[in-house]
Amino acid sequence: MRSHLLNDTTTEHYRRSVTEGVERVAAQLAATERPFTGVTVDDLAPRIDAIDLDQPLGDTTAVLDELEDVYLRDAVYFHHPRYLAHLNCPVVIPAVLGEAVLSAVNSSLDTWDQSAGGTLIERKLIDWTAARISLGPAADGVFTSGGTQSNLQALLLAREETKTDELTKLRVFASEVSHFSVQKSAKLLGLGPDAVVVVPVDHDKRMQTVALAHELERCAEAGLIPMAVVATAGTTDFGSIDPLPEIAGLCEQYGAWMHVDAAYGCGLLASRKYRHRIDGIERADSVTVDYHKSFFQPVSSSAVLVRDAATLRHATYHAEYLNPRRMVTERIPNQVDKSLQTTRRFDALKLWMTLRVMGADGIGALFDEVCDLAAEGWKLLAADPRFDVVVQPSLSTLVFRYVPAAVTDPAEIDRANLYARKALFASGDAVVAGTKVSGRHHLKFTLLNPETTTADITAVLDLIAGHAEQYLGESLDRAC
Repeated sequence: MRSHLLNDTTTEHYRRSVTEGVERVAAQLAATERPFTGVTVDDLAPRIDAIDLDQPLGDTTAVLDELEDVYLRDAVYFHHPRYLAHLNCPVVIPAVLGEAVLSAVNSSLDTWDQSAGGTLIERKLIDWTAARISLGPAADGVFTSGGTQSNLQALLLAREETKTDELTKLRVFASEVSHFSVQKSAKLLGLGPDAVVVVPVDHDKRMQTVALAHELERCAEAGLIPMAVVATAGTTDFGSIDPLPEIAGLCEQYGAWMHVDAAYGCGLLASRKYRHRIDGIERADSVTVDYHKSFFQPVSSSAVLVRDAATLRHATYHAEYLNPRRMVTERIPNQVDKSLQTTRRFDALKLWMTLRVMGADGIGALFDEVCDLAAEGWKLLAADPRFDVVVQPSLSTLVFRYVPAAVTDPAEIDRANLYARKALFASGDAVVAGTKVSGRHHLKFTLLNPETTTADITAVLDLIAGHAEQYLGESLDRAC
């Protein structure tokens, strides 16, 4: 069994095995004609259940054959131009190369003596991102597993900065379309059930600053503590961007920590065309960025940034076996001093490789393409009488609803939209997402693939309409 350990004596085995796996994936990608095969749980589960994990196949080729049957053939492929569903991007090749390197070397980014250069590379990328945001010379941060962890850590720092033990008095303000991790974080941080104050949004799904000001004033009058305001730069459902400068002003007025959840909108940090859409982000106390959403990185590659590096002390614990206090005076850079995690992958390497091969402008140009595509898609939807589009996109998301001319019952239209999404997924021809707007079911395109064209959007809209019309026709037949 030692022959399977990666070391100086098994490099040829490593090279052959990885090459065989890469060739298998490359062949699958080249042959993929649809984003999904339409396989069902009932079809796939028995194949996986039948595998006896206590009986190894012992051969890489045989294992890859099996993997093709239970995973590769039926995976949902985000690289396909008609995958239009969630915040999943196709990945750039330099980042995939970085993934291969970091997995093989297997550095752990918690302490210097486990990562050395990896520590400095991550720190360099944090400094680069903080400079893109313009957080100032005292800024710092750390890579995380994703936006949920970044939001949790940011709110942890905000809670500690209030310097109070009266947790029931703390309030967090977030828009009604903010990410669910805000509520989850409040619960994990031991805040009260009423801790998160939901602020209404305007027609463009942006936080209403007049309503925010009203809620902050109510908070102050009630003797409560405005712990934080979470502004979103790219909501999950709509891609909407809250009015950051106005929110920053209110945070300064009421002494609240300003956190910007830019998990989606962080791609604008590399944009030459649309960077102005997140003006005001530089006034934040903390920022969430997900490179694996709009920087075209493999999952996971994310970070939380802070204006004042000193606030990261609230996540610091010292263990004698790992990062004893003496290492601080010895100026040994241990990233675990800043992180909620201990063992942590060298995910920063993927972004490093991307920047060194493509440059920031290359990433920004790709994100600009999908923003431009969303603008064209909005025009198509606005001009199509079969659909009602909710909001003009700020990023690359389109939320809409099939509305047949001959049907007026909202519940029946809901069922038609739900059926169309399900039928489309089952066909494998395209994958779209869904959400609710004012209690009604809508469909959603999240456009993160520069290879997607307006022709793809038109074709998928026709497929949606066709499935919805089929459902309504069958429904009418049943009613008769």
